[in-house]
Amino acid sequence: MNLKNLRYTIETSQQEMLEALEVLVRLESPSTDKAAADAYAEKIGARFNGLGAQTSLVQNKTNGNHVKVQFSSTQGHAKKPGLLLCHYDTVWQLGTIDRMPFRIEVEKAFGPGIYDMKASHVMAEFALRAIAELKMMLPRPIEILFTSDEEIGSLTSRELIEDHARQAEYVLVMEPPTEEGALKTARKGVGGFHLQVKGKASHAGSQPELGISAVNELANQILVVQDFEDLEKGTTINAGVIRGGTRSNVIAAHAEAEIDVRAWTPEEAARIDEAMKGLRPKTPGAEIMVEGGFERPPLVRSEAIADLFRRVQEIGKQLGLDLAEGSTGGGSDGNFTAALGVPTLDGMGAMGDGAHADHEHILISHLVPRTTLLAAVLLNL
Repeated sequence: MNLKNLRYTIETSQQEMLEALEVLVRLESPSTDKAAADAYAEKIGARFNGLGAQTSLVQNKTNGNHVKVQFSSTQGHAKKPGLLLCHYDTVWQLGTIDRMPFRIEVEKAFGPGIYDMKASHVMAEFALRAIAELKMMLPRPIEILFTSDEEIGSLTSRELIEDHARQAEYVLVMEPPTEEGALKTARKGVGGFHLQVKGKASHAGSQPELGISAVNELANQILVVQDFEDLEKGTTINAGVIRGGTRSNVIAAHAEAEIDVRAWTPEEAARIDEAMKGLRPKTPGAEIMVEGGFERPPLVRSEAIADLFRRVQEIGKQLGLDLAEGSTGGGSDGNFTAALGVPTLDGMGAMGDGAHADHEHILISHLVPRTTLLAAVLLNL
């Protein structure tokens, strides 16, 4: 395999990559706006159709339609495919592009959703474009899923992702690497719990003894829940949203909290799940209801994942890249595929910073090297 030709072909396409990226960033695709998301799905499908791939829309009544892209193996062998995971939904509301326009400043390109993760869409396209232009042979079929709801829990895409992962030889998740450029071989599992407390209303001044304060009980429960945390094991708990009561002179009849939980291991996730669902009232007469659980299982660094990383690391060396491995407390769709036992490597996307923040950007100088890495990996695995 001629890596110099591969790198040169992608390098000469850098301006075209940036132009494509501007088009995609301007085409906003919030998780909760189906019309806008569907328009993006049509656009990204059309771009890959132009490369000779088979593309199809997976209809979705709730959120944007998902997109499935398939490249046949040019070696003609019937092998399990490699699977790339890309989500196209963003956390940004429609119209954000007016406040945060696509722009280039020195070596950074800015815009809503550019880092998380529309630059990855461009990387996937131009990696496969270069392979096609150089008439290089893919050793196995390549499938790409562009899904519409990763930022809100992947509720409609999880089954699709898992179905394709079960048939795949490996999974590459096109989320960004760590800030230092490390590929991700572990992620925390992510849980969300809704804790509700029912009390009894009464006048806080004249008849406080007749009331049962849901707010006081919720405060008690939050202290109990916080004790489930185990920082030595990396298990964190955050009661991030609290609501309750109606007026200051009314004993609160209702209170609730939204609680975020993160854990590195399935064992810790199971412990927290059991503890949360075992909560009992401390205030006589109060009632408690707990809903939710772990939405994403932990992505545990298995030997298969470690081996996949080592293979990609070796390919990187041939390109002059010194790739390290890292981990993060955030979840991705790779959590689902790793839990199935499928070798999964995360962080194959663009380098940059500012996911979900106003300064969201990618580093232009890393766009060509990381795209070349992706192309080389697809040609070697």
